[in-house]
Amino acid sequence: MLSATIRSTLRSRAIVQAPRLSVFRAAPIVRAMPQQVRAYSADHHDETFEEFTARYEKEFENAYDLFEVQRILNNCFSYDLVPAPAVIEKALQACRRVNDYPTAVRTFEALKHKVENKEQYAAYLEELKDIRKELGIDLKEELYAEGA
Repeated sequence: MLSATIRSTLRSRAIVQAPRLSVFRAAPIVRAMPQQVRAYSADHHDETFEEFTARYEKEFENAYDLFEVQRILNNCFSYDLVPAPAVIEKALQACRRVNDYPTAVRTFEALKHKVENKEQYAAYLEELKDIRKELGIDLKEELYAEGA
């Protein structure tokens, strides 16, 4: 008797639940496009070259270890412009402050690859010759002569 009651209860529940399951399958929701488009960079303003120069001069002045100097150099050279000589000078002073000669040499190597032509590179070298002499920084070309 007890099993007959349980069976009838389960059958009645199955009959009641069957229509609910079919309702969920009948109407799938498909969205072709998201309802909200977010504009994360809508408030972005273009930075001028002077603002760029001032920002990186300040960052190099505040760099406290080698990792920070290299991180700032990487960010500085990742832009689609050549940093001003004042920025390179601050970078070289930061390299000296953290006592890292190889990064100073690599800064000139990065500058050589960043400029458009050899004349621009020569102009940068001329502009930065005093700081190079003061800090004793050689160029890669001077350290590894091709003829030797």
